[in-house]
Amino acid sequence: MYEPNVVGDWQEYDDHAGLRVRVHRLEAAEPPRGRDDAAAGLTYFCLRVTVENRGARHYGIHLEDGQLDVRLGPDGEGAFIDWRNSQFIEGFDVYPLRRATAVLFAAGPEVALSQVDVQVQLRVDEEWTERCLWAGGIGVLESTAAASSAPAGPGSLAHQVSAFLKDQTEPGGTAA
Repeated sequence: MYEPNVVGDWQEYDDHAGLRVRVHRLEAAEPPRGRDDAAAGLTYFCLRVTVENRGARHYGIHLEDGQLDVRLGPDGEGAFIDWRNSQFIEGFDVYPLRRATAVLFAAGPEVALSQVDVQVQLRVDEEWTERCLWAGGIGVLESTAAASSAPAGPGSLAHQVSAFLKDQTEPGGTAA
């Protein structure tokens, strides 16, 4: 069964020796040149797509609009992509031991940002690569929940993490 990459994971390409890509730094962020009027009422976020060449030859890389698809929430609805604020990779030669990064600004309903799926299809030396998927989420909901005055219950994730860390630091715990 095919499993998507987790945001931050590298995906290597079999057809292009040494070439790999990853989606990373998925975070809530305001766009640098101001919000688009079409995104009124939506929460902005940013992500980066980095292409790295660990091979022996250079590759001509294209990562433009239409090669990235961002879906939000459990129903996989399309995010609003702010093309004006985003930076793409358009016809750049990535030499050995070098990287190129695209920065994408998008927006969606805050309640859907805990589940973000990003699909990337590079064009390398005028050939299309296979599509790769990354799954992740933005901690917008966790930060707003933590800021509320309601205490975390014993079944909450925060309580489970705290109990685990406490167990690890106590004498006789399993920590090294």
